[in-house]
Amino acid sequence: MKNSFVQSVKGKIILPLLLLPIWFIIYHFLQPFTEWFVFSALGMVKGEHLAESIWFFIFEFPKVLLLLTLIIFLVGIIRTFFTPERTRKALEGKKTFTGNILASLLGIVTPFCSCSAIPLFLGFVETGVPLGVTFSFLIAAPMINEVAVVLLYGMFGWKVALIYISTGLFIAIFAGWVIGKLKLEKWIEPWVFETKIGQNTLDEKLIFSDRIKFGYDAIKEIVGKVWIYVAIGIAVGAGAHGYVPAEFMASLMGKDIWYAVPLSVLIGIPLYSNAAGIIPIVSVLIEKGASLGTSLAFMMSVIALSLPEMIILRKVLKLPLIFTFIGVVGVGIIIVGYLFNFIF
Repeated sequence: MKNSFVQSVKGKIILPLLLLPIWFIIYHFLQPFTEWFVFSALGMVKGEHLAESIWFFIFEFPKVLLLLTLIIFLVGIIRTFFTPERTRKALEGKKTFTGNILASLLGIVTPFCSCSAIPLFLGFVETGVPLGVTFSFLIAAPMINEVAVVLLYGMFGWKVALIYISTGLFIAIFAGWVIGKLKLEKWIEPWVFETKIGQNTLDEKLIFSDRIKFGYDAIKEIVGKVWIYVAIGIAVGAGAHGYVPAEFMASLMGKDIWYAVPLSVLIGIPLYSNAAGIIPIVSVLIEKGASLGTSLAFMMSVIALSLPEMIILRKVLKLPLIFTFIGVVGVGIIIVGYLFNFIF
């Protein structure tokens, strides 16, 4: 029995080491294979609209899935050290600006989705986490996640990915700090303060093989959910890549159009998409002439202010607080958009 257990543990640890070289080989040869398949095997002509669209999809879709698989596996392991209970304890007692910074950083590495908004909010309120600190976490967690970072890196490189992370952190810290200073606790539904939630029991000690299993489970759960959004987003992006004239997009979202940034935020707020669906489209917008700041503002408004999350948060927040949240975050996104249009 003991030998079989040891072999199982070794297998969980050795398997990633065996798969990693295969991953690198596939990733390295993906672009030349795509070039050969589209322009040699299929006999399509480089530069034609349909050929460019097909090339874009066949190259980008597996590339993104490969990056997602690797990064989500690593982040899945990291997340075993950041349970919701530990996150609450880390934020408990933190005040004003320091708490906003810590909450925003924790939001990057802790699991969060729209369906988690209420239990997380209840847990934070119960343990005395200030409202502004709570909102810094709730903004950073969905906006700066591993899916967004991987897609941005895969399509734009590290420079844009780091820009997105830094500006996302700025917005989360700034918006949370402003909301905290406004003292808006009166607009939280009264039943929230009367609720007592059970303590999380997942802080038990885990051996490394268990953490690796969490990495595998994260791949199955996250990639299993987002691959269809990746496919749809890249398919839309492929069509735009092949057929949308650059001049047309530049005329709508170029850096010289003064109203482009606030208009893109207003358009993005009511839309519903996750990072997997919107980033491939943003990639093509930039390629076709849309400015970086305007494109980032549009993307952030879609991800950070999604309609489903606002509907779910309505169960614990009154409408004035929700509108204040949307307004403060929206202003932060607009500032970032103009700033990067000015710099770049």
